[in-house]
Amino acid sequence: MKTQQPQSGSAGRIGLNVKSDCHVQVKLTSSGGITIDLKSKVEALYGNSIRTQIDDILKYFDVKNAVIEIVDQGAVPFVIAARVEAAVKRANPGINKNFIIAEPKLLKLNVRERVRRTRLYLPGNEPHFFLNAGLHQPDSIILDLEDSVAPAEKDSARILVRNALGTVNFGNAERMVRINPFPLGLEDLRQIVHHNVQSILIPKCESASQIEEVDNEIDKILKLHNRKRNIFILPIIESALGVVKAFEIASASKWVCALSIGLEDYTADIGVERTKTGMESLFARSTVINAAKAVGIQALDSVFSDVNDEEGLRQSVVEAKAIGFEGKGCIHPRQIKVIHESFAPTQKEIEYAQRVVDAYVEAKKNGSGVISLGSKMIDAPVVKRAQHILSLAKLNADK
Repeated sequence: MKTQQPQSGSAGRIGLNVKSDCHVQVKLTSSGGITIDLKSKVEALYGNSIRTQIDDILKYFDVKNAVIEIVDQGAVPFVIAARVEAAVKRANPGINKNFIIAEPKLLKLNVRERVRRTRLYLPGNEPHFFLNAGLHQPDSIILDLEDSVAPAEKDSARILVRNALGTVNFGNAERMVRINPFPLGLEDLRQIVHHNVQSILIPKCESASQIEEVDNEIDKILKLHNRKRNIFILPIIESALGVVKAFEIASASKWVCALSIGLEDYTADIGVERTKTGMESLFARSTVINAAKAVGIQALDSVFSDVNDEEGLRQSVVEAKAIGFEGKGCIHPRQIKVIHESFAPTQKEIEYAQRVVDAYVEAKKNGSGVISLGSKMIDAPVVKRAQHILSLAKLNADK
């Protein structure tokens, strides 16, 4: 690595309230070898391991002379690796390769129709949220690179998220990443696409061309790494224009798995205050639901922002379910259980669904193309919904 003059860069977070993170300062020098100044509460146990890890990363980036200062506040190896890499790249922006701490384990193939009742948002630059997120059992986990990350920290956060995707056990949750609008979103994709992300969230989506651009970039990256495509796209509708273009967006690619709405930005865009009753966004939410259903994909509701109002959340989910939504965003783990319970089928729904499925099975056994339940004819969409209700009931019972 060639540098014209001594340069420095830093990455990571430091402070009394920072957990599971570290702050790394890298100063590139013209001579003197490598000096590592480590301050860590666990230095007696892990100091040598941390120094060895830093040495390995510096060798990978061909850094021969540097002073490294690191203040460790309980960071695990994937976090330390991300912070050192980000600091080195900030010191020398000419570096264009990545230090991969571990090859990601192969996940089960993702499916378009999987249950997405809950999507738990995690700020992409705060690793302490990552470590135990899977224990809360959300259906999906969103590592967010957009609104929750300050502009100056986008580059560092995407490295951290890439490392987390490859190393953190998120349980059975679907691994999602909300990227930034392009052109920053392109850099996000280049870091994460081949590292076990299962769905990409596109914020502030307003046209089919945005879907196509992300779609093409994903294919391009996977082809470069000789990987088969199994990454879905989840557009977030957050503006009046996005609502108007909802069907166009939903039908833009076979890889679009669901359509979501973001009500904070939407209400700001139309110039009204967001309320708990949601009347000001009923048209937008109904439009998104109908666009999704017309294409045959899921419709997912926005987050409920008051984490202390459990009853308000419950009512919001019941209302969302009643108009056709199949999932809701979460900004705190305590919301997950309430949402799962509220989306669970009622006993009446379960009993009717079972009768529909039984009638379908009986008709199929008898070779009949006509499915009837009493005096009513049952068509394929009704059977499909009944099967979905029974699957949700089983999922809720298993929890």
